[in-house]
Amino acid sequence: MRDTSSEQVRFATRLQARDGAALRELFEREGRRALGLAYRVLGDQAAAEDAVQEAFAQLWERADRLDPAGGRIESLLMTMVYRRAIDLARARRNGAITLPPPDMLPHVDEQAAAVLDRVVELLSSDGLRRKLRAALHALPEEQRVVVEHAYFEGLTLREIAERERLPLGTVKSRLRLAMEKLTAAMRTQTLS
Repeated sequence: MRDTSSEQVRFATRLQARDGAALRELFEREGRRALGLAYRVLGDQAAAEDAVQEAFAQLWERADRLDPAGGRIESLLMTMVYRRAIDLARARRNGAITLPPPDMLPHVDEQAAAVLDRVVELLSSDGLRRKLRAALHALPEEQRVVVEHAYFEGLTLREIAERERLPLGTVKSRLRLAMEKLTAAMRTQTLS
């Protein structure tokens, strides 16, 4: 049975309109429950935080596709959290650490960036952002540039290749090497 209450429709409409306050409200209402769900799947606080962050970012990215009469947003969010947690659990079981593909990250405006920064602050452990920045700045410039284009500007790999006037394979290699280095650096930072 679909929930078509006027409150649910108004809330979905606010998200579609990129109302950062609506995302913040959703996080305040459902963030703890989402984290609990992800933790039950993963058994690891940091990985659970990652799953929740990625689910909120994905919901924000796809907000324009929400159907206001299509059911509860909270249910959709929990489904997204669960799926992301399962993906992370599978990757961990296979010995891989995955980062979301660049095209899955949001193309955010200033208001959305501020809201997502707040979500990251609320979910992440102390100093994680500082550690990531340090790891990013330790990358060779050609790798750092590709990461910045992909993850901070939201460019596709093909767009990066065009902008940097590089072969697509070179961009893919640089991004892969950068992700390996960032993963290793974060692992080292987290363990120390």
